[in-house]
Amino acid sequence: MIPAEKLDSLLSRFAEIEYGMTQNPDPDTYVRLSRDYSELEPLVSKIRAFRKAEADLADVTAMLDDPAADAEMRELAAAEREALEETLEALSGDIRIGFLPRDSADSRDVILEVRAGTGGDEAALFAGDLFRMYQRYAQLKGWKVEVVSASEGEVGGYKEIIAAVTGGDVFARLKFESGVHRVQRVPETESGGRIHTSAATVAVLPQAEEVDVTVQDSDLRIDTFRASGAGGQHVNTTDSAVRITHLPTGIVVAVQDERSQHKNKAKAMQLLRARIFDEERARLASERTEARRLQVGSGDRSERIRTYNFPQGRVTDHRIGLTLYKLPEVISGEALDEVVDALVLDHQATLLAAEGL
Repeated sequence: MIPAEKLDSLLSRFAEIEYGMTQNPDPDTYVRLSRDYSELEPLVSKIRAFRKAEADLADVTAMLDDPAADAEMRELAAAEREALEETLEALSGDIRIGFLPRDSADSRDVILEVRAGTGGDEAALFAGDLFRMYQRYAQLKGWKVEVVSASEGEVGGYKEIIAAVTGGDVFARLKFESGVHRVQRVPETESGGRIHTSAATVAVLPQAEEVDVTVQDSDLRIDTFRASGAGGQHVNTTDSAVRITHLPTGIVVAVQDERSQHKNKAKAMQLLRARIFDEERARLASERTEARRLQVGSGDRSERIRTYNFPQGRVTDHRIGLTLYKLPEVISGEALDEVVDALVLDHQATLLAAEGL
């Protein structure tokens, strides 16, 4: 359990925040205090509940130790003590997790990128399946998904699709999805019934605000060109597509989905900031070797993280050795939370051990 003095310190800090909010602070200070209040309030509620349960347990124990207590009272007290001990154990676990360092990007919206890998047309179809899985999962979470850029496969699916996902704690839930996803199944075009293996790469980038990433106009090369592909004649007759190159990093983004050059440029800048922000986070993480070691997987997009085996109806996450025989439910997004929850719990257990909590 967390030392009592650490709990007292947090409760004191929370009391100071509460008091500060009643002193008519200026708007900026009030926003900061409100944010701190919202972050701490769930943990403070758990600590207060823990302290109350401790006091109740002390009372019940005293009753059990009282030789004057009758048999019926002692029986009731024994049952209550058992319930209080279970409550304390559960609250203790919640409080330990509450004290873990939180990834500052967990509350961010994300840029989700899905790209077909090895496997040709089948890989593009699988990339489409993965994107729909995330779309459905986002719908269940009440998140919004907006396609930023898409390149369709020859027989369906996507060679590449990029989308902005917005909502509550999106990065916290999706951040462990980055990596290579592999599928094993019999393609519809395979007459011999042979199982093929193909792959798609997923990248989940926390969205960056302008205050996170400073992009100077002088650092950008902006090119316009005529969009290609579906969209009617209009996209082929105007230079509405936008390609932006960030000269210091060499990062290049291109967006052609909108008919408006202005809208394409805005989407491209959103994508560019996310990639610059992600690159900076990766650089800092690589410098903190311990933090890198503690991640679930390395986050490296070349790392194979999960296999979807259709003949066996099996989904296996290789990082934590989790296997679920409910592939249809996972690939539809309905049971993806079971995989995500297991990854989050494993990550928390690793952090708890490292923090000595």
